[in-house]
Amino acid sequence: MDNADGDGTPEDDRTGGDAAADAGETPDEDAAGDGGDGPTAVLLDVLPNGRPDDDRPQSRKSPVAYGLGDDSFALYELMLAAGADVSVGDRLGLDGPNVGRYREVSFDGLTRNAAAEIEYAAEAIVEADEERFVDFYNEAGPITLRLHQLNLLPGIGKKLRNDLLDERKRGPFESFADVEERISGLHRPREVILERIVEEIREDDLKYRTFVGREE
Repeated sequence: MDNADGDGTPEDDRTGGDAAADAGETPDEDAAGDGGDGPTAVLLDVLPNGRPDDDRPQSRKSPVAYGLGDDSFALYELMLAAGADVSVGDRLGLDGPNVGRYREVSFDGLTRNAAAEIEYAAEAIVEADEERFVDFYNEAGPITLRLHQLNLLPGIGKKLRNDLLDERKRGPFESFADVEERISGLHRPREVILERIVEEIREDDLKYRTFVGREE
């Protein structure tokens, strides 16, 4: 893969597959061919002909993709390996053979198509690991003397917060359906978390972050 200067990939970018190769390791490939137990991302956009703002000859361009990280909801620009057969919505191992190099980008650094896919990708991540996000309702704690993590969720005021805190003392929530059944007035607990995740991804100036940037 051509990594010549000007391809938008600084030399100090994190290099998943390259780092494994330097260490003499070969990433294990899973059924999707994207390999290993390392970080993964849901693809938001795929540009097989490279970035449109790259003025170099086509022969020198690398295919590019944008993805949303499963663990920390970080946004990534990925330089794909030549011939990588990937599509929007695929879950791709960042250290796998389909990725030559990757780096984090801001929301403003995404393509329009990638930005439009964020809600769908976040939903796929939450649905694939429901227990992780239900546990937020079980484990969320105070931020300050006056502010609780639960209050960062849209529509969660003092009453619903206290209801959640009281009810989880009786036993942990087992699913989103369990939260909805046991907490009167909280009708869409999954969507409430999704709305907060998307807000944290899109807004750089939020004072508190609950999901984005937190590695599991």
